[in-house]
Amino acid sequence: MIEELVRRTRTVRRFEEKKAVEAPLLRGLVDLARLGGSARNAQALKYMIVTEEALRGRLFPLLGWAGYLRDWPGPGPGERPSAYIVCLLDATLARGPETEVHFDLGIATQNLLLGAATHGLFGCRIGAFSPDKVRRLLGLEDRFKVLLVLALGYPAETVVLEEVGPDGDIRYWHDEQGVHHVPKRPLADMLVDPPAA
Repeated sequence: MIEELVRRTRTVRRFEEKKAVEAPLLRGLVDLARLGGSARNAQALKYMIVTEEALRGRLFPLLGWAGYLRDWPGPGPGERPSAYIVCLLDATLARGPETEVHFDLGIATQNLLLGAATHGLFGCRIGAFSPDKVRRLLGLEDRFKVLLVLALGYPAETVVLEEVGPDGDIRYWHDEQGVHHVPKRPLADMLVDPPAA
């Protein structure tokens, strides 16, 4: 069950933009995010749900979409996310070094995306943006730092996992039909043997 869910939870960058994501579902996904482990139990992450069309339209051009697809500017009109969840650090709640919050962020967003996949909803973690521009656009107080933007929606593309080829190239790519291919290293390459006794 969990293995199938993890395999199915892929990064998606093209969406059915006109298919809205309901607010209760988005709030439920944030609830899954908040239940994850937190360094020192600080729970310093906060979340802003963005669904209003005009605000989504102003946020979209501030985001970088796919570093390996240099000739692709990101999803076109009609394929853009119908929701974003902006992940924030609340500096008033931080208890240790900021690096600890990034562990929390990984746990929280994976919980959120796994939960989303159970509803046929997928997303893309976006870290390529100007935090100051996003902060200004969203009218955030100084205590908030923008860490990550999650683009969410119902998928308008197919994502296929495949094994890394003999050349070792890990770059994802689109084929002629627009299918998104994601090379993954084989399990044997990921395991490191402990020293002999």
